[in-house]
Amino acid sequence: MLRDTFDEVAELYDRARPRYPEGLVDDLARAAGLGPGSRVLEIAPGTGQLTVPLAALGCAVTAVELGPSLAAVARHNLRTFPLAEVTVADFEHWPLPAEPFDLVVCATAFHWLDPAMRLPRTARALRPGGLLALVTTHHVKGGTVDFFERVQRCYERWDPATPPDLRQVDEADTATDTRELETSEYFDGVTVRRHARDIAYSVDEYLDVLLTYSGHRALDAASRDGLLADIRDLVETRYGGRLTKRYLHELITATRVS
Repeated sequence: MLRDTFDEVAELYDRARPRYPEGLVDDLARAAGLGPGSRVLEIAPGTGQLTVPLAALGCAVTAVELGPSLAAVARHNLRTFPLAEVTVADFEHWPLPAEPFDLVVCATAFHWLDPAMRLPRTARALRPGGLLALVTTHHVKGGTVDFFERVQRCYERWDPATPPDLRQVDEADTATDTRELETSEYFDGVTVRRHARDIAYSVDEYLDVLLTYSGHRALDAASRDGLLADIRDLVETRYGGRLTKRYLHELITATRVS
């Protein structure tokens, strides 16, 4: 499965993937009423990009990660937080503890879960009135706009699955479809908070990020190497070895009905 590819590059994933904005973490803490001892379940924490700031709030965090290598790095990153634990398991089959959680959170990974199971299981894990929080990440138009227009030709050359004339979408025209939550019998009070930011990369930093994306890792080695070589050449020759990318993070929350 594509989601298994992240575990192949756990240390690179930890180094290259950006952490979530402080404002998003603050919004989440306020929405869930987090504080010392709050019980938090995180699904698919990766190497702890969101787990660490939640643990720093004093929360008792249980993180369920499918990949053993990702989990090992996450444990290392959480080593100073005694109330945080990382379990290697598939959340869809992980035995839920008897005591419910105050918050269940899943950052940039909810789409990997079985649509038939994900809301019923997260609801079962929560106390009545507890919060489900999802973080989605969109790659939106901004930053070095001209680069992201030109780079599509590299993808069209090396990845035949690339749609022709694919371009980044304006931030104003980008939104996560929340109908699954809004029509669920388990949740109400769906709220969306948006956090946009620009991140500057050297060419090496940007290629490292690309190597953590499942679509890039799924390419055969020759195609992946050719694509990355073309992207490196483009960044170095036209953009002085640096570029800026714009991200839009959405924090989507919903309350467990009684």
